[in-house]
Amino acid sequence: MKKILFGSVLFFITISVWSQSKKKKDINAIKQMCGCFEVQFNFAETFINTLDEDYVPSKNYQSGALEWAQLVTENYDEISIQHILITGDINAPYIIKHWRQDWLYENQDFYFYDYNNKWNYKFKTGKEVKGQWTQKVFQVDDSPRYEGSSSWIHVDNKSFWENTTSAPLPRREYTKRSDYNVTLRGNRQQTSSEGWIHDQDNAKIIREKGEKDVILSYEKGYNTYKRVNDEKCISAKKWWDKNKNKWEKVRSKWVNIYNRKTDLTLKNNNNGKPLFMFLFDEKVNNEKEINSTIESFIVY
Repeated sequence: MKKILFGSVLFFITISVWSQSKKKKDINAIKQMCGCFEVQFNFAETFINTLDEDYVPSKNYQSGALEWAQLVTENYDEISIQHILITGDINAPYIIKHWRQDWLYENQDFYFYDYNNKWNYKFKTGKEVKGQWTQKVFQVDDSPRYEGSSSWIHVDNKSFWENTTSAPLPRREYTKRSDYNVTLRGNRQQTSSEGWIHDQDNAKIIREKGEKDVILSYEKGYNTYKRVNDEKCISAKKWWDKNKNKWEKVRSKWVNIYNRKTDLTLKNNNNGKPLFMFLFDEKVNNEKEINSTIESFIVY
């Protein structure tokens, strides 16, 4: 009996040690996405799934930028990374607050994108998300974009995380396309000491209430983040140091909204202006004005 009890205790200790070691590897892989990177964005529409002879696919898209990925929050169950673009002349750079990604360990609260600027709240059990990390991706104004939960894999000297989830159209598309309204994103983040790769296998979908999704076409995305000396991104780091308090207030308001744990629908604009144009205004800085601005975009 003592041998059985000792064996059981030893087994659970071994599992616990392995789990903690695995989690540390996960955290290190996520933090590899922080720093200064030369980024190349590449997208190509691959297979057309419609019989419409007049269908015109998107042109191949390529662009590059320098990007600073700032570690905003780090604890054992949460890592937040703010991406900041650097464009223009190196002596007079133009700084743009870009997307943000939060990683939550064994998160149970989700806002899954549906369509037409609506996100559906869903609670998952601890069993469903055991050992997993949720990646929550946010727009430039810190409003929701898409999220999903999966396990990090560490094998053959590489680390990667894969998930498929619905998302709004990317900016490069929604300014030109109106024939579909959802991107089904197949995301793969693969990190290394040299940087990381965002590999995507996407589907362009027409989604309507009560109807089966219609796949219009497929798309391949391959974005590379090559690590360079942090000094190249010093202008973005200084910009963040100057503006981080304002964006902490913005994030705090969104956290308050997400904690309501109910479906969320947002307006596309107020008086012709999208939310980011209001929040990017340097004059909008106090907490009360930030909160009322964000609230004005929520559809009740």
